[in-house]
Amino acid sequence: MAKKPKVLPAVEWLAPRVRVMRIVSLLCFFALAGLLAAYYLMFADLHGARPWVILLIELIPWIVLAPGMITGSPRGHSWMCFAVNLYFIKGALAAYDPGRQLFGVLEMAASLAVFCSALLYVRWRYQLDRKLAGEGGISVA
Repeated sequence: MAKKPKVLPAVEWLAPRVRVMRIVSLLCFFALAGLLAAYYLMFADLHGARPWVILLIELIPWIVLAPGMITGSPRGHSWMCFAVNLYFIKGALAAYDPGRQLFGVLEMAASLAVFCSALLYVRWRYQLDRKLAGEGGISVA
């Protein structure tokens, strides 16, 4: 049995979604970085450790992936989907600590928002690129 070709959505449907998801993923990306910065610089009890050192260590994946996110690279967004899972796990662990419960829940929510928005951006961007290249399967008029 022959496989039916997948029909890609129209360019008119994809283009605005790609733009919106890029903006949303950048906002969520910087919001999670801001949440980490605010927590470690103002609220965290680090038992004598320097907060800016801990923050820099926490933000190493952000620093590495920031150029790809800022330029709108689909590959950079897809790598962010992998890296942000570390922050989700860290937020889940923090959510079980009564003193850091709110921070943990906020970190989980922000990392989930980064993951979903970056994932949708990558999916729709590649579909748009395929559609603009002339691929698209059978179109029903």
